[in-house]
Amino acid sequence: MTEELFREDAALAQCDATVLQVDERGVQLDRTVFYPQGGGQAGDRGELRLPDGRVLLIADTRKGQAPGEILHLPAPGQEALLAELRPGQALQAHIDTARRQRHMRFHTATHLLCALVPHPVDGCSITADSARLDFHMTEPLDKEALTAGIAAYVAGRHAVRHRWISEAELDANPQLVRSMSVQPPRGLGRVRVLEIDGVDLQPCGGTHVANTAEVGDVVVTKIEKKSAMTRRVVLGFRP
Repeated sequence: MTEELFREDAALAQCDATVLQVDERGVQLDRTVFYPQGGGQAGDRGELRLPDGRVLLIADTRKGQAPGEILHLPAPGQEALLAELRPGQALQAHIDTARRQRHMRFHTATHLLCALVPHPVDGCSITADSARLDFHMTEPLDKEALTAGIAAYVAGRHAVRHRWISEAELDANPQLVRSMSVQPPRGLGRVRVLEIDGVDLQPCGGTHVANTAEVGDVVVTKIEKKSAMTRRVVLGFRP
């Protein structure tokens, strides 16, 4: 299993690591700052830097089939360098910090949106360019009102933190789970929850800013009626 450093410190941009395995699926490390695609959030990009100065560009990060597997997917055209990597090789993992920061801002903004729209979530996507939530509901939503609500939470400078609760605690509080499409992972005995002070509390394994002020100028760019029971809200950065 790979030690997931991003779970405890989303601001960590680099780490020393050791290669565990290299195959056609990608590179596995003993520890990483790279977030693998999951929970609607896109995977990280970045670099694996070797001691001799050579760099392996990472185009994406995904979860493997086995529990705890994280695969760093090289960008095209690096087959020669990839073939030289061996288990036990020391290197440094560096994420694309600008892209991660956009993921963190958008992901935290989706939690603010959840606080404004008290309905179950039936789909989620978080990229560096936009984010969206699909709400299971029939009522109309107002784009300007939601944008103003997000801005109020940003201005309120609410602390954002994570903590762990037991699976039994989650079972005793099923209302914490807002998502209909992505359920918290089971089997580890504990579940990671994200808490925005006075605003939101729900299970989440993604990366987030430390304070709502860091979300910045995120606005609702579009509201769509995707079906009779689904309203999609799309977020973007103000031009």
